[in-house]
Formats: sequence, structure tokens, C-alpha cells
Amino acid sequence: CLAGVEHVYRYCHVNVPEQLLRDLLPGPVTLVLQRSDGLNKDLNPFTSLVGVRIPNHEFIRELAQACPGPLALTSANVSSRASTLTVSEFQDLWPQLSLVIDGGPIGDTQSPECRLGSTVVDLSVSGKYTIIRPGCALGPTVEILKQKYGLTSEPS
Repeated sequence: CLAGVEHVYRYCHVNVPEQLLRDLLPGPVTLVLQRSDGLNKDLNPFTSLVGVRIPNHEFIRELAQACPGPLALTSANVSSRASTLTVSEFQDLWPQLSLVIDGGPIGDTQSPECRLGSTVVDLSVSGKYTIIRPGCALGPTVEILKQKYGLTSEPS
């Protein structure tokens, strides 16, 4: 998790136009890119790829801005369960956590689409994209990648 698009270049090798990053971020999209030497080797040590997220949530971006490096985050839910949007929705996990900060809801709690998680797209191969997880922003993301930037889809 990073505070802004300009920080992506410190931790990733970017092979797409900066405007493409700005068209998707901040927002409900996770971009998978080649990691750079600027990223701690202990984060995802068995792959050359890393997922980068800039949420469209001011509190999280301010928190990321205040930290000297990227934030390693995970969803606040058990894998395969619906994404949580408020801190009370993952109360059962609190005893296992060192810290819980309530920055407010991260989406419309009445919207089923908000619970799908971010759309995860691999952009590590020049000129191509692979959808790893459809998530909540699949349509708009694919439209930007295909129509605006001419990237072609690779099967996942």
C-alpha cells in the first residue's frame, strides 16, 4: 500500500505509461508489477512480483504517507470470506492483531460489489495484462487497459 502513484516507481519496475497508473490509482485496483531493489527482500521473497495498492481512502493514504516505506497489508477477513468494510465486521480477528485503527468504512456497506475486493491485474509483461482476481472494478479496469492503452489479455 502506497500513498501515491509517484511512490510506485521506488518499489516497482513500471513498464506502462504513468497516466495508466493514474487512471487506475487511487482506486479499487491492485496492480502486480516486477519488484525493484527498493522493496524489502523479505516481502514476497519467493517471487519477483509484488501487488501495489493505492486505496481511494484518504485515511489509509495519509497513514501510508506518514510511514517511511510501503505498508504491507492484507484484507481484514478470513480467506474466501466476503471482504469487510468496517472494523466491527472482523471483530473475531481482533485478538490475533496487534493494532486495529478505525478509519471509517472503506465502502458502501450495502453494496455487494464493495465486498468483492479489489480487481487484481498483472501488468508485469509489457503490452499485456492478466486478470488475477475480477474484484469490484473489472469492467472499468479492462476498458482502460484495452480501449485506452491497447493492452492485450493473457489468460490467468
